[in-house]
Amino acid sequence: MKAKARAQRVAREIQRELAVLIRDELKDPRIGMVTLTGVELSADLSYARVYYSSLRGRDDKETTEGLRNATPFLRGLLGQRLRLRTVPELRFIFDESVEGGMRLSRLIDEAVASDRSRDPDGADRDQE
Repeated sequence: MKAKARAQRVAREIQRELAVLIRDELKDPRIGMVTLTGVELSADLSYARVYYSSLRGRDDKETTEGLRNATPFLRGLLGQRLRLRTVPELRFIFDESVEGGMRLSRLIDEAVASDRSRDPDGADRDQE
């Protein structure tokens, strides 16, 4: 159980540090505004899946390519900032759940607007 708690602490720290590094250190115009949504570490802490979303709102190949090209640079900086025996290998993965949530929210808004356009008075006839 301690190993799992340690992995979660390390994952949170990696996410926090990577967010700062991406914002402050990367100058690649392909990356743009990226939000890290989570980090999952392997049991032995040697691999980290870094989930991200982008303001572009879709799995943008340029952003993914920019992050993957920056991986050795980011890993080196992480090694300087974190006290780990080995810095995990980073794998950047677009987080589709954010886009799916936004799409679902839009559908709900459209359904509500459609209902209001059918009944402009807003009266709920079923409750009378």
